[in-house]
Amino acid sequence: MVVRQSVPFSAFTSGFLRLIRVQNLLIVVLTQLLARLFLVGPREDSLNILADTGFWLLSFSTVCIAAAGYIINDYFDVKIDLINKPERVIIGRYLKRRVAIGIHQGLNVIGCLVGLYLSKWVFLADVVAVSLLWFYSANFKRQPLIGNIVISLLAALSLLVLAVYYRHNTHMVLIYALFSFGISLIREIIKDMQDIRGDARFGCRTIPIIWGLRRTKYLLYVLIGVFVCALFLIAGSLHNSRLILIFVLLLLPIAWLVYRLILADTRREFGYLSSLCKLIMLVGILSMMWT
Repeated sequence: MVVRQSVPFSAFTSGFLRLIRVQNLLIVVLTQLLARLFLVGPREDSLNILADTGFWLLSFSTVCIAAAGYIINDYFDVKIDLINKPERVIIGRYLKRRVAIGIHQGLNVIGCLVGLYLSKWVFLADVVAVSLLWFYSANFKRQPLIGNIVISLLAALSLLVLAVYYRHNTHMVLIYALFSFGISLIREIIKDMQDIRGDARFGCRTIPIIWGLRRTKYLLYVLIGVFVCALFLIAGSLHNSRLILIFVLLLLPIAWLVYRLILADTRREFGYLSSLCKLIMLVGILSMMWT
């Protein structure tokens, strides 16, 4: 049980920012901005793009829903997190549970209302995201594979919503959404391997718990192979030589990921692999500037 105590405002603020994963939210904004500038375009009109109120409202809507998702995820996972990462538990320590759920609901309402203002299709995407985040946190994440797929789809949705709203150069947005989905799925399974001890204690049925670490690694080898092949097939069909070159360069960190995955056996090593996936994701995002 988490012992709640009075904390200074600065500690509360720091805890809240950790709760909503502010660094991840900034990456979401960066991803959408680069996609808007370099994928949706037009590139030569960057000043007008930066002044596009619709884009910033769309990004704000996405960030609100993502932040709410982090809150509800931690809300349901307090007991598990006390085992897997006790130093990162915020709800119950800096923030009362009823306050956390209130903030979660408020952020979801704001995000969906902004989406409705922009477009009924953006609103629909927001409602789908909110629903998936709730069911993921409450149930799906404790089930084999479905939770990993749902959270990876949500990662891709932050790009797909741009295609829904702008409907221009959607093929380029879609391939990066696929990249986001693939690397997120790989990372989510690795995170389950990292958190196997706490997840098993509270009855979760993730792939590593059901199959064991060795067979889960085999699944990851297959997923990585399918992921890489799919990227090259789609890039080839678009006849985009720059995109193909970018994916060739990304093979280097992906190969290093596979090598370290073969050797990984401890929580710390799986944590390193999770961070490596985030780095590959960031490099992929930045590559939008050269496609």
